Amino acid sequence: MKTAQQKPSLVGTGVLLVGAVYCLIPVVWVLMASSKTSSELFTTFTYAPGTSLFSNIADLTAYRDGLFWRWMANTGLYAGAGAALSTLVSAMAGYAMAKYRFPGRGALFNILLAGVLVPGVILAVPQYLLFAELGMTNTYWAVLLPSIISPYGIYLARIYVSASVPDEVIEAARTDGAQDWRIFRSVVLPMMVPGLVTVFLFQFVAIWNNFLLPYVMLGDDKLFPVTVGLSGLLNQGAQQPAMYSLVIPGALLSILPLLALFLLLQRFWQVDLAAGAVKS
Repeated sequence: MKTAQQKPSLVGTGVLLVGAVYCLIPVVWVLMASSKTSSELFTTFTYAPGTSLFSNIADLTAYRDGLFWRWMANTGLYAGAGAALSTLVSAMAGYAMAKYRFPGRGALFNILLAGVLVPGVILAVPQYLLFAELGMTNTYWAVLLPSIISPYGIYLARIYVSASVPDEVIEAARTDGAQDWRIFRSVVLPMMVPGLVTVFLFQFVAIWNNFLLPYVMLGDDKLFPVTVGLSGLLNQGAQQPAMYSLVIPGALLSILPLLALFLLLQRFWQVDLAAGAVKS
């Protein structure tokens, strides 16, 4: 039996178009501004393209023997390793909270929800004091370790396991003699992949864009992520002018890995959203 295809709402489509334009305007500005010299930034039309994009990128690459690319590599390490470990921890914690019965589970979940509501800004200084006591400030670990625990990631994993992993599958695996770790690794984890992709994306973007934590933890500019490094170029003090012709191309280059990651993992994310829509 054929059903009539629903026509798209003009109001909804218009709202989406306005939202898309609103989000794309800053990206277009960064692209246009990256192609201009410092003087052209303040003397030409805002969205008029320049001709200095590649020369600006070359100057950025040459700055202090390629320090910018060191910042990009650091950011990739912080975001890649941090998001991967955070996703694994979120998967294990979410599975345990969804499928195991133990005293205090409800209270623990409420604490987790409270952790979701706490801004990361509040935790930066206590984390710095803790790592200072351990002698781990100004190291890669000072940025990596706090990124591993994500209350929001654990919450998402718990919700996804509850909706997507039937108890009957787990009981069947136990009947066949599988131990808990093997059940999680061989049965549950593959079923969680679409949801874990979403957790990984959220955590990767959050760490990639994080500024305050590395700003507080790190003092050596060779350990900086790209956010802190570019901020240093922009705010060098009264003695040196802001290096706009380096900062803006650096900002443009810094968003390209995020775009590539979203395009690469888009099909997994679509599966996750479709699965959630069906189950709800």
